Amino acid sequence: MVPLVSIIIPFYNDPYIPQAITSALSQTYPNVEIIVVDDGSTRHADLIQPYRNRVHYLGKANGGTASALNHGIRMASGEYIAWLSSDDLFYPHKLSMQIPYMQACGANFCFTAFDLINEHNQITQQGVAGRFPNVQSFYTAMLSANPINGCTVIMKKELLEQVGLFNEALPFTHDYDLWLRIILARQDLIFLDQSLIQYRQHAQMGTVRHQARITHEIQWVQSLYGARLRAYIQELSG
Repeated sequence: MVPLVSIIIPFYNDPYIPQAITSALSQTYPNVEIIVVDDGSTRHADLIQPYRNRVHYLGKANGGTASALNHGIRMASGEYIAWLSSDDLFYPHKLSMQIPYMQACGANFCFTAFDLINEHNQITQQGVAGRFPNVQSFYTAMLSANPINGCTVIMKKELLEQVGLFNEALPFTHDYDLWLRIILARQDLIFLDQSLIQYRQHAQMGTVRHQARITHEIQWVQSLYGARLRAYIQELSG
């Protein structure tokens, strides 16, 4: 029996949600549960209705993406957790490629490349990823930015139980914070150089509307973990 994968889809007032759910339902991987977490939406929640008999629907008061993800993770039954934003899309073969790769590597965490799409589902760039010659250069890049797209990530639920869930005090950089905690727990972040998701860029996305807040959060996260990560890089460099 192949391991169960829980796909968590946080949702808040997003008209693209039917496309995200359809892409999750279209996975060729045979053992999937889909958990849609409605984070207190006031618009577009009716778009989920046609899918209610094929997904686990969880409603909650608005608390932000991190709280929605954490709620879904706590309710998840899967050995593996995948995160799908409500405006992004999984390619049908995502889980079928990524899970066997993780098993072959013995990995608890894996991220991939991705394709960019616009609001009309047109691909604008293919094979986007930060590619690094070695782990030291990858971790050095992590000191100044987050090169990992969260919706490309699959991780074992037991890893989250070890390092903790997403920090709900960080509306925009909860992923960056978690990746750094995983690195500092001496866990490998394995990269699969295949585009397995479509990441949508559009005018209403949070990274466009909240740039100043995001910059402040990034600086806070870096101040929290930077010294320890530099020491770890030095240790790896011998």
